[in-house]
Amino acid sequence: MKKKLASLAAIAALSAAMLAGCSSAAKLETEAEGAQKPILIQGPMPIEAEKFAERLDKVKVEKSGNFVFYKGKLDKYPVIVAKTGKGMENTAAATAIAIEKYDPAAIINQGTSGGHDPSLNVYDIVLGERTVNIGSLKTGHLGEGEGIEPTNWIPMDLMASEGSAGEDPDAEKIRYYEGNEDLLAAAKAVKDKHKKGKVVEGTIGSADLWNNEVDRIKWFHENYGTSVEEMEGAAAAQIAGAYDVPFLGIRILSNNKTNGGQYDPNTAAANQDYVFEVVKQYISEIKGK
Repeated sequence: MKKKLASLAAIAALSAAMLAGCSSAAKLETEAEGAQKPILIQGPMPIEAEKFAERLDKVKVEKSGNFVFYKGKLDKYPVIVAKTGKGMENTAAATAIAIEKYDPAAIINQGTSGGHDPSLNVYDIVLGERTVNIGSLKTGHLGEGEGIEPTNWIPMDLMASEGSAGEDPDAEKIRYYEGNEDLLAAAKAVKDKHKKGKVVEGTIGSADLWNNEVDRIKWFHENYGTSVEEMEGAAAAQIAGAYDVPFLGIRILSNNKTNGGQYDPNTAAANQDYVFEVVKQYISEIKGK
């Protein structure tokens, strides 16, 4: 009887040790996942964000002001999709909130755009080797009755100094925000996954403007080297740079007035399909380090 009781006690002790070991392993796994910095994917409108969010696992929705954050997992790695709203101010605020709240490892700003380069067609995708604010401009000096001359306007770099932009000659240069090399490499590694158009590197222009004047579009293309224009990317790039967070813009052409490319709303979903592949590739590279 004593031997039987001793055996039962030994089994109980072993079971307790195994349970403790499993609990410890689960705790370590949870802590490891918690230590992973999320990847932040931004989309201005519902059609530019929600399709991506639907593909995440274990999604939780959080809100801050007007901004919506879909927190989930992709390949067991934390990914957050942010619906930022349209425009530079919305995007800058949403980016700052996300960085302060979630401390992302990287930011991808993605969505639709209008073409500036006549060699690009609807469904082509531009990887933002550079992103630039094309709405930050200084006009020439003209008196009353002398008209307006938009083609004579010059860049105004608000990041050039802490003094007046009107007094600093360095503020009259174009400010480009460079795309992160690792994010670019991940995007280029899967560009063949996008079957509906080509994937190229280029310059993404952003402003709280909607340009429908073809000559004005050509002016930006010639003077800023813009491939496409949209209304968010440069704001996100500026804030990401302020916090030293890796950034990349990825924009699909939904129309192109320079070559008659008609608007197609389905481009938003196509771009998210491609960005999904980019994020999977980037996660695999993070895990491989």
